[in-house]
Amino acid sequence: MVHFTCRRFILAFLSLVFIHSVQANNLPDFTVLVEQNSNAVVNISTTQKTAPQRSALPPGFESPENAPYGDLLKHFFGGRGRMPRQREARSLGSGFIISSDGYLLTNHHVVRNADEIIVRLQDRRELKATLVGSDERTDVALLKVDATDLPVVKLGSSKDLKVGEWVFAIGSPFGFDSSVTAGIVSAKGRSLPKENYVPFIQTDVAINPGNSGGPLFNLAGEVVGINSQIYSRSGGFMGLSFAIPIDVAMNVSNQLKNSGHVVRGWLGVRIQDVTRDLAESFDMEKPHGALVSQVIDDSPAEKAGIQVGDVIVAFNNQTVNRSSSLPPLVGSADIKKTASVRVIRNKKSKTLMVRLENLPEDEQFINDVKVKAKPNNVLGMTITNLGKDMRNKLGIKQYGVLVKSVDDGVAFKAGLRAGDVVMQFAGININNTEHFKELVEDIDDDKFFSVLINRQGNPIFLALKK
Repeated sequence: MVHFTCRRFILAFLSLVFIHSVQANNLPDFTVLVEQNSNAVVNISTTQKTAPQRSALPPGFESPENAPYGDLLKHFFGGRGRMPRQREARSLGSGFIISSDGYLLTNHHVVRNADEIIVRLQDRRELKATLVGSDERTDVALLKVDATDLPVVKLGSSKDLKVGEWVFAIGSPFGFDSSVTAGIVSAKGRSLPKENYVPFIQTDVAINPGNSGGPLFNLAGEVVGINSQIYSRSGGFMGLSFAIPIDVAMNVSNQLKNSGHVVRGWLGVRIQDVTRDLAESFDMEKPHGALVSQVIDDSPAEKAGIQVGDVIVAFNNQTVNRSSSLPPLVGSADIKKTASVRVIRNKKSKTLMVRLENLPEDEQFINDVKVKAKPNNVLGMTITNLGKDMRNKLGIKQYGVLVKSVDDGVAFKAGLRAGDVVMQFAGININNTEHFKELVEDIDDDKFFSVLINRQGNPIFLALKK
């Protein structure tokens, strides 16, 4: 009896070992894929100059040029007494080469406000990169280095990804070059706060600071995403990482390369999810679609006849399951073509045709496309027209232009800042940006003139000399 029991135990143990061995043999081997692709993955370091800082000398101590004991003070406290000095902030990230002549992709937040961008290749070469263009809304940046015959990645399609599929990442977490991590696709089409135009790929691939901008590969060795964000309560990896679909990234990259800016479709509605109770009230079998809670005045939606209370269930024949599904579909649509929008209205299905427009600048982030916008007038400001929706938010009915950025010039010295709305110029109401430029050109150079601005709802007069 003892021998029989022991034999059963041994057989059971051997069967478990065999099953585990078979399962282990079925796990993917990433070694060949890593060897084929790691040379096209780069480390990106940036330098940003910050405002001058005071040295660490104690209060009352000064060390002017050539002062006695100056070297001794500098040895213990650093710097030249309490003279201000400029500091440099540094950051690290990852990227990957998409063309042999030197174009690379990374995240916008990796190179944001950078004064210098250095790309380090796997062969230890360090090349200075130029920012071709950057798009904050999708968190995609296109860089260019002066080199040829570079190794490149193979681009795939994020549309073909399936939940549960194996994927792996190569990057530089915490500065550790060529680190490889692997996992599976946890979900697709995730919408994150303030990121409505990107249907993120969720994975459990270990991503940490420094991985940002690096590629996400499938088992065919194709790039299917750009690692961008993690969800964390501790600052470290917790099993939730998010990648920008490569289809979205390449669309943005091509636009940045060809025109220097990104065009997005704009419908002009505010939407929300359909709850179970709302679905029942609309005579829908199950909750789905995007419920229109507001239609923007003079928007493509209003012109097409979309109404508050409509439930958008399809856009260009693509099903809209959740409200988060609609913005990426609209944003990536061709604004030169008419789009079809299927809605449920009064418990009946109705298809409307809409002519999309480019997403208005005041609906986008300031300096959305370029990290540093160039002034478009002699006062050193970047200005843009106000859309009706922004006017409603600010309580401005008709006149004014929005200040997007202000260089260190006469406008800045007069007190103008980004976000101000310039209402009047020398006592004349401003109709649009072209009108503003005409007024600026006509004024005398050596005289002060009044500028009426609206700052966060408060009217303020400023005096400015050209």
